[in-house]
Amino acid sequence: MERIPILRMGDLLLVTIQVDMHDRLAMTLQDDLTERIVSDSAKGVLIDISALDLVDSFIGRMISNTAAMARVLDAQTVVVGMQPAVAITLVELGLTLHGVKTALNVEKGMALLGKNLTR
Repeated sequence: MERIPILRMGDLLLVTIQVDMHDRLAMTLQDDLTERIVSDSAKGVLIDISALDLVDSFIGRMISNTAAMARVLDAQTVVVGMQPAVAITLVELGLTLHGVKTALNVEKGMALLGKNLTR
């Protein structure tokens, strides 16, 4: 079964999506990520979607739901690397990523998580 790697960096988890997301892979990632948040006592999750050229409504909801689950598990989520076409599609679909902070790249996303975790 195809899986997306989840890397631990201190008390943060880094997910870099390098393949086209389909619904089953998205659900597997959501399950794997929530399990890792608990098992690693992660305080933050950074999801890099820079390789995704398009995001449909299901994937958009999955990202939003994953962030909500992370919040319940006491972890913050930042999504980085969103392509302009993806941002346009999400807005056109009327999807708002409640509770999801965004940053332009991994470096800025890590800084945002670090700043929020030291408060």
